[in-house]
Amino acid sequence: MSEARATAYAVVIPTLGRPSLDAALAALADGEGPPPARVVLVDDRPPDDPEPLPVAVPRALRPVTEIVPGCARGPAAARNTGWRRATEPWIAFLDDDVVPGPDWRRALADDLAAADEGTGGTQGRIEVPLPGDRAPTDWERATAGLAGARWITADMAYRRAALAEVGGFDERFPRAFREDADLALRVLDAGWRLTTGRRRTTHPVRPAGYWVSLRTQAGNADDVLMARVHGRRWRARAEAPLGRFPGHLAASAAAVGAAAALLARRPRAAALGGALWLAVTAEFAVARIGPGPRTAEEIGRMALTSAAIPPFAVGHRLRGMFRHRGTRRSKVFISDQSGNPWSHE
Repeated sequence: MSEARATAYAVVIPTLGRPSLDAALAALADGEGPPPARVVLVDDRPPDDPEPLPVAVPRALRPVTEIVPGCARGPAAARNTGWRRATEPWIAFLDDDVVPGPDWRRALADDLAAADEGTGGTQGRIEVPLPGDRAPTDWERATAGLAGARWITADMAYRRAALAEVGGFDERFPRAFREDADLALRVLDAGWRLTTGRRRTTHPVRPAGYWVSLRTQAGNADDVLMARVHGRRWRARAEAPLGRFPGHLAASAAAVGAAAALLARRPRAAALGGALWLAVTAEFAVARIGPGPRTAEEIGRMALTSAAIPPFAVGHRLRGMFRHRGTRRSKVFISDQSGNPWSHE
């Protein structure tokens, strides 16, 4: 196989048709360096959506771009659909809300050329622009955490042989959370190496609703699946810190205890539980308010969501424990194009 063929790559982008997709494709088309041999856009909207995917594919990419249905089964399934459509030896995964740098294509080609036969994947460097005239909000700081995350598929290139060996993404991860860390650990377990390349990609902070911090708590269920599949030490291997879940558990337990004591007409116990809940919740709120812009809107949002996050986090963790109670370690769940589940050991 020639060197040019060995470093040929396809770009796979799962998408819900967000406007940011146009910017991602424009940056990919305008960049310097070897162009992708193939671009696969996986339309992960519901299959009964009557509208075509709202995307403006740049002229330079039209001959190599195809749009395939993802059937709304989540980003893990969408990426599996995408990479299986490609025959190139390298698959570069991008999110539809990132902007590859102007020399991304050239830097990717250099990263792939530098990969030896034992390298199964190479990660891009993510940059998250934050406002320069004020402190970032809680959501902006959360997005900025992507810059230090390991093996995230916002910009991650895998050797196709490595993907095929481990069966691709585990489709039991239904959202864009932990499915990339799970894949990386399985690729490492298969004996491949993962490296960090020199290419750079910008990940803007996308708009989010008032309650976005509550919606993100659904990832606690995915943490349970990670522990089932990779064991208790998965966080250390994936460089994924535990975060504040112990505090959420303490706050939830204190609230439940206070309510139970109140129903049992034990006012002292209820007061103690209420005081503990208030102390833990207040500490959590202050920790989130302190580094932020401290506007009235942000303070109000932090106060409300700091009280609501603990029960949401614990509830999702319990849901994950129930849903994945029979999961065996190192078992990968995939589904075929018709949506029928099957297992890959």
